Amino acid sequence: MSAKVRLFVEHPLGEAQPVPLSRDQANYLFAVMRLGDDARIALFNGRDGEWIARVGQANKRGGILICEVRTRPVLTPPDLWLIFAPIKKARTDFIVEKAVEMGARRIVPVRTAFTNSERIRQDRLQAHAVEAAEQCGGTFVPEVAEIQRLDRLLADWPDDRRLMFCDEDLADQESGGGAPADASDSSPADGPPDPWAILIGPEGGFSEPERAALRALPQSEAIRLGPRILRADTAAVAALTLWQMRYGDWR
Repeated sequence: MSAKVRLFVEHPLGEAQPVPLSRDQANYLFAVMRLGDDARIALFNGRDGEWIARVGQANKRGGILICEVRTRPVLTPPDLWLIFAPIKKARTDFIVEKAVEMGARRIVPVRTAFTNSERIRQDRLQAHAVEAAEQCGGTFVPEVAEIQRLDRLLADWPDDRRLMFCDEDLADQESGGGAPADASDSSPADGPPDPWAILIGPEGGFSEPERAALRALPQSEAIRLGPRILRADTAAVAALTLWQMRYGDWR
């Protein structure tokens, strides 16, 4: 049994469970997608896996779906945070979407000394995360945290979470200088990964005090992402790919 439409809902899911629709959800399903009575829709809420539900009541202002059968369990991604400095709106949206698709568990915008975009709408980015999970077949939606200052985040850094920060100052160094400075070794690591975080800096790079604080953090290591300086959105995808291949659920 399959469905061409996937929808994230907050409501609990279970066999014969009725799921009420919001006005926006009903409009999307019945006006935009033109679904009718008894149509099948895939539902997930980040907790109960993916369920196939049928349309019990269809109304452009509301409606009811009835859960029938669970098709997939919830797949929780590895304990990986993506931390990044917001950039232009469309490119920030891109980073959030790709982080969801590539399996980050938490997305943390930070304000650095050279951050170009001082404000974000957390609710809008969270909505992008939901849409990305709907599109990529995920059953988990990562939290998009409120923006916070990088120095405050580092001051309260968890003792058990390792941090990989992508340092553009290493781009012109020769590769082969050891694991902390070179991310080219993507051979899978043994065993389940520790809690990790990836930090992507702003378009202007890290300030010297920020770089010093990062290097002083015992859990932190600087990573070289090849011989060229990457845009922030490109760096996020590259770093997530390398981490997933070595430590994550791509192995």
